[in-house]
Amino acid sequence: MKRSLLMGWLSTTLALVALAACGRSSENSTQPATQTAANLSSPLIIYVAAGLKAPMEKIAADYEKEIGQRVQVQFGGSNTLLANIAIAKTGDLFVPADDSFVEMAREKDLIAEVLPIATMQAVVAVPKGNPKNIASWADLTRQDMRLSLANPGAAAISAVTKKALGEKWTTLWDRKLVEKPTVTEIATDVAVGAVDAGIVWDITVQQFNNKLDAVQLEDLKDARGQVKATILKSSKQATNALRFARFVAARDRGLLHFEQAGFKVAEGDKWARTPELKFLAGAMLRPAVDATITQFEQREGVRISRVYNGCGILVAQMKAGDKPDAYFACEPRFMKEVADMFLDATDISTNQLVIAVPKGNPKNIKTLNDLGKPGIKLGVGHEQQCALGAITKDTLIEGKVYNKVRANVVVESPTGDLLVNQLVTGSLDAAIVYVSNTAYLQDKLEAYAVGIPCAVVAQPIAVRKGSDHKQLMARLLTRIKQEESRETFEALGFGWQVKK
Repeated sequence: MKRSLLMGWLSTTLALVALAACGRSSENSTQPATQTAANLSSPLIIYVAAGLKAPMEKIAADYEKEIGQRVQVQFGGSNTLLANIAIAKTGDLFVPADDSFVEMAREKDLIAEVLPIATMQAVVAVPKGNPKNIASWADLTRQDMRLSLANPGAAAISAVTKKALGEKWTTLWDRKLVEKPTVTEIATDVAVGAVDAGIVWDITVQQFNNKLDAVQLEDLKDARGQVKATILKSSKQATNALRFARFVAARDRGLLHFEQAGFKVAEGDKWARTPELKFLAGAMLRPAVDATITQFEQREGVRISRVYNGCGILVAQMKAGDKPDAYFACEPRFMKEVADMFLDATDISTNQLVIAVPKGNPKNIKTLNDLGKPGIKLGVGHEQQCALGAITKDTLIEGKVYNKVRANVVVESPTGDLLVNQLVTGSLDAAIVYVSNTAYLQDKLEAYAVGIPCAVVAQPIAVRKGSDHKQLMARLLTRIKQEESRETFEALGFGWQVKK
């Protein structure tokens, strides 16, 4: 088997990052958020698409009453608001009428977190009773038709309509009598008889007290607006901004108003001023994710209790009734055992099995065959309690050395950290562990990669189906997938599986 002295140890800076993140104390921990929200005396500044005015005004009033912080809302066309944000670089949230403007804001590096709220459908607004009998595209584009439309460069309604219509958009635009910046003004034109019809959101029609009817055309079926709340990077009170966004997106707070206004709402989280969540992860993942979770807690204003242990133990806990909000497994089989409890899993990283020995390798142990030498004191993972043990068993069987090597096992542990600690104290001659277990002990250990395919495994993560905070956990997963997190994983010897 080819000897590979592992890693060509990484730079001092990254090694220090790994050491700081490794959290080498107990396997189980609860790390409450230590950073409180900013002073509530400063108002939140919110930029909101005009078509969302009805529910957002009520939500802002409810929030002020419940939380005690003022909310200043500026309504307008989505693109107009975005242009103002880009120039002023102030404010806390941006809530456009379609996610095309979210993408534009992201491209301009103006936003951070994104929370799904609701969807809207583009329709033709006509006076009550539809006096012009508009029922088709041909009817809408007749020569005698007077239309009110929004500029696609200013309002989401025309941006999504233009995209859905393709080449037909030019015909529609040529028929317009007036151009207005918001759906509310277009609907007003129709309601007072200034025009015969206009393109607005379905929920806009419902807000005009039975003065309008909505006509749904086949040509507009793909013209939908995806409403999302975004946190502006300009916010000086991000924790407060995120709390308000969670209030807006909560199924028992803000989404009630959106639903009453006729929106098709997203699956929101249950509201809690300071949510408390539970996160289970394989012990070897602790140094890779713990600092990231702490940063997430502080920014979001939440508390996440963490349990790090052998995945076999964690799976047994879940089968016995434990209900975490998310689970980060050391190896796919330990995710599959509880797959019915979780949404689709995502692979974040890979880890490599290595043979760890004391510095200088006094027993000259470099291969799986060497581990079978007489008198070797070997430590391995417990085959039932952790992924490390299960993978080690598979590797030894595939390498056709299982019985010979097992004869030298003197310690079985549910975690790799316990094994390397015993290796450092001299209780063991060698241990089969993950490369990540050895990253913070470069000056005391040598590590040799196990050159068998099954010795490299992926680490999947997933959110529990029944969690009351699926959206919040999805944001944590997004945080774990970011480049800063990748640097921590790679500093510890993990491979990276997240595709940009």
